[in-house]
Amino acid sequence: MHPTLKSHILRTMRADALSIQEVIQTLWSGYGELVRVALEGGEVDTIILKHIVIPEEISHPRGWATSHSHQRKLRSYEVERAWYRVWSEHCGPDCRIPRCYGEGTLEGDAFLLLEDLDTAGFPLRKNQPSHRDVESCLSWLASFHAAFMMCQPAGLWETGTYWQLDTRPDELAAMEDKALQQAAPLIDRRLKTSSFQTIVHGDAKVANFCFGEDGAVAAVDFQYVGGGCGMKDVAYFLGSCLDEEECAVLEEDLLSFYFVSLRAALARRKKDIDVDALEEEWRGLFAWAWADFHRFLIGWMPGHWKVNAYSQHLTDRVLRALSKEEPEGELSK
Repeated sequence: MHPTLKSHILRTMRADALSIQEVIQTLWSGYGELVRVALEGGEVDTIILKHIVIPEEISHPRGWATSHSHQRKLRSYEVERAWYRVWSEHCGPDCRIPRCYGEGTLEGDAFLLLEDLDTAGFPLRKNQPSHRDVESCLSWLASFHAAFMMCQPAGLWETGTYWQLDTRPDELAAMEDKALQQAAPLIDRRLKTSSFQTIVHGDAKVANFCFGEDGAVAAVDFQYVGGGCGMKDVAYFLGSCLDEEECAVLEEDLLSFYFVSLRAALARRKKDIDVDALEEEWRGLFAWAWADFHRFLIGWMPGHWKVNAYSQHLTDRVLRALSKEEPEGELSK
């Protein structure tokens, strides 16, 4: 750790000494690391340091080391710092996130000093969540979407999610499914122009949720937070933790649970929203949100396990709907 950063952490945390307890993980494509730092003499025993260091040689585990990829990552770290600096305080206990103790840049590198959720009562990570766990995460998403309903995402991504079409021209060009490739802007437009917009997490996979023994959850990783339809988070989350058979069987029940939770969260927040119209619109956009992510996957990694019959079924439904709406020949241009 650079001495300047070490001194800054000690001052910020009012600690006497620090040491690196463990490197939790390297950030995607080698852009730094996530580190648990032990403190002596401070108010807390540990913090999480997210240290962003631009690598001298850019690489990508899937071969997408392009200028678009590099600029997107740089912007994502700026967005995450803005999220914690401006927006995070509006999250309540029903959409728990780590407290941010400080953020900034030193010696050309960016950093975040975050609460250690392991010691805050969320020590569990789950690759195969139970039905109760899935509902807990959906409740978190509902509360998050309610908190930021109809907010303008100043300082964040104008359109959230890491697969957002405007930021993925390389993957779009690589698609072999020409029908979906041509429909991609229309799907994107439908989601962007929905009447009800919120702020979406943007990377709400199950791996970004931390679980407590009591069933409570907290979420991390806000690099792709920004404006959008809440169905983007819901579709992506369900696809991250359920197989295609589970998705088909549980879709209706889990969507109903989400919307019950969303109604309750909007009531708690005293949001003046036509919830019936909101639910009707967003339920109709679930397949569109799924197709939007499916579009990204088949350009980025067509052999991914999430490219399955259920995803194709929802995508085909959207393409059929578009073929009825668009002027003859529009989708074949």
